Amino acid sequence: MKTDSLFYRLFQERPELAFELAGWLVPVGGRYTLRADEVKQTSFRLDGVLLPPNDQLDWPLVFLEVQFQPDAAFYGRWFAELFLWLYQRNPQRPWRAVAIFPDRATDNGATVCYQPLLDCAWVRRVYLEDWVNRPAPTPGLRLVQLIVAKPAVAIAQARVLLNESVGDNERDWPGWINLIETILVYKLPRLSREEIQKMLGLNDVNLKETQFYKDVFGEGLAEGLTQGLTQGLTQGLTQGLTQGLTQGLTQGLTQGLTQGQQREAALVLRLLRRRLGALTSMQETQIQQLPVLELEALGEALLDFSQPADLACWLAARA
Repeated sequence: MKTDSLFYRLFQERPELAFELAGWLVPVGGRYTLRADEVKQTSFRLDGVLLPPNDQLDWPLVFLEVQFQPDAAFYGRWFAELFLWLYQRNPQRPWRAVAIFPDRATDNGATVCYQPLLDCAWVRRVYLEDWVNRPAPTPGLRLVQLIVAKPAVAIAQARVLLNESVGDNERDWPGWINLIETILVYKLPRLSREEIQKMLGLNDVNLKETQFYKDVFGEGLAEGLTQGLTQGLTQGLTQGLTQGLTQGLTQGLTQGLTQGQQREAALVLRLLRRRLGALTSMQETQIQQLPVLELEALGEALLDFSQPADLACWLAARA
């Protein structure tokens, strides 16, 4: 779960990294945007789709999938998501697909019916273990090396990344620092932000969103609150200033909390399906009704789930 969100952020800020990992030439003259798309009328959700600029018709769509847990059904699900997406949207451009695994042991391999797709030049499998000692010519690839580095050398490796970026005028310095610190928070969860900054010599740097787990679980709630407050205030002001503000704030807070809870529940359900397979309708309903704090607790607990019975016990304890 945390790894998925970490890579989503990396590809969002550095979309060229997908091409670098796959060994494809990086298109020049525009910038991709990353989006996580639902496949309509299914429970499928693609980890990420890199969308090229509209005026670059020869640039391909790039489907991204980060798979850090063994899953015997992975290739069937992934290709089903991919081709359903293409069928529903019918884009008039080529496509590429990249699956990212931590190592070869996590890749259970594909059955013979999917092998021709994996042999296709449009599909790449990337194993991060290969990047531990491989030369990394770009900043994005060096960030990947930091992700797969052993914790004992991660701080020293991060210092090198910080030092090499000092003279780069084109790089977003605060954003670069933030990415490095976010990776370290993910890799070294027992260290606080202040401890990591001190070890990096960044005590005086003001960084935002460095509590990675908080980012993952707070994003949906924050977006919901913002949207709900905006809509509520707008509606309230049209009904009269005094009454409208009161009603608008109440409605906005309620709507925002509801939307945040729904986003949280959708994220947890998706991660549970990927880890345990299909859930019962009763389990899905129970999870959708959990408050945000309970959803956060389930999000932590599911990292240790290995079988459906673990989820059943967790839910039974809160029934």
